[in-house]
Amino acid sequence: MTAPLRSVTDHQAHVAALFGPARTVRVPIADALGRALAVDVAAAVSLPGFDNSAMDGYAVRATDITDASEEEPIRLPVAEDIPAGRTDSLTLAEGTVHRIMTGAPMPAGADAVVQVELTDGGDQTVAIHGTVAVGTAVRRAGSDIEAGDPALLTGTVIGSSQIGLLAALGVAEVEVTAPLHVVVLSTGSELIAPGNPLEHGQIYESNGAMLCAAVRSAGGEATLVHFVPDDVGQFRSRLDEMIDGPTAVDLILTSGGVSAGAYEVVKDALTGQGVDFLKVAMQPGMPQGSGRYTSATGTTVPIVTLPGNPVSAQVSFEIFVRPPLRSAMGLLAHRRRIQASLADDLRSPRGKRQFRRGVFTHAGGADGIGSVVPIGPPSSHHLRFLASANALIDIAADADDVPAGTTVEVILLD
Repeated sequence: MTAPLRSVTDHQAHVAALFGPARTVRVPIADALGRALAVDVAAAVSLPGFDNSAMDGYAVRATDITDASEEEPIRLPVAEDIPAGRTDSLTLAEGTVHRIMTGAPMPAGADAVVQVELTDGGDQTVAIHGTVAVGTAVRRAGSDIEAGDPALLTGTVIGSSQIGLLAALGVAEVEVTAPLHVVVLSTGSELIAPGNPLEHGQIYESNGAMLCAAVRSAGGEATLVHFVPDDVGQFRSRLDEMIDGPTAVDLILTSGGVSAGAYEVVKDALTGQGVDFLKVAMQPGMPQGSGRYTSATGTTVPIVTLPGNPVSAQVSFEIFVRPPLRSAMGLLAHRRRIQASLADDLRSPRGKRQFRRGVFTHAGGADGIGSVVPIGPPSSHHLRFLASANALIDIAADADDVPAGTTVEVILLD
């Protein structure tokens, strides 16, 4: 009796259950890029830390130049030069100015900065050709953030601007979610490394490079184990070697060797070893497996086995692995899903949820929802169409004929 197909939703839940809560690690801020902040960060200092000039010009008392004009400039002595980085405290005497550079500390008594373009640029005395209001071109201490205020909240993904803020606040290290380490194994005696000559019946190995890139794009760390041959003993030995190696492994990800035929090394090696193999009601990517594998030394690691056809492997990663992988690193789990108008007719196998490659454009019709054009046939070996796609069209399992103009759900890819 044929076992019923598992739904996509049920298999997503099975895979997600393999992942634990996010771990945290303290790292220098430069190494925090792309990670999620694990604790709130409060400002230890104010920004700016002192009143400073917003432009090159002259620090003045605004009342000293209330009558300045182009026709009758006011001339005042330049008592001090204040470059950025000067650390002594200065006081501006009435009837004088201090030449000041952008970012330099304002002298006590000054309440405005006259930009250099309103002057003749003098360094002993300066002719000022216009008036300014109190506060002009002055950056007040704490006007960006006050000491003690929250600067970044837990869950914030650290990008370049966040690193800039942390550095400006004097923060050297932060606590962030740790990246997960995924070991990617591609199986198949027919696989040859790119760059080497092919013999008849051999193909270049692509899944390993593709899945490692997918892991890294999702925020994880990936190690590729090349070209595991179709031998159960060698497969288990290689698996144990990686699990019990010096680097902790959070997930094993395999591709190939999970179908119903002969020489299915992954299925043969892992059946009865804590891994369930089944068929999921989807196209592409029907043969799947997931569970927990225990090495010969007793180390248990989650494992997800993906089909070997490249489109099936990549689509399966997108649907089953990427969301819980990112969630376990404290990152936003799901890609953006939107509604789009289908540009061409589609056929889908009833009873299977289909994920078709597509090109989404924002140029929509009267409803303004955008349009998606299906590209390539549904077969799982048409990798070039996947490489040209920026979206997956998610067709429900109860659909078969989907005419052009139908509103469909689209998963936007990178």
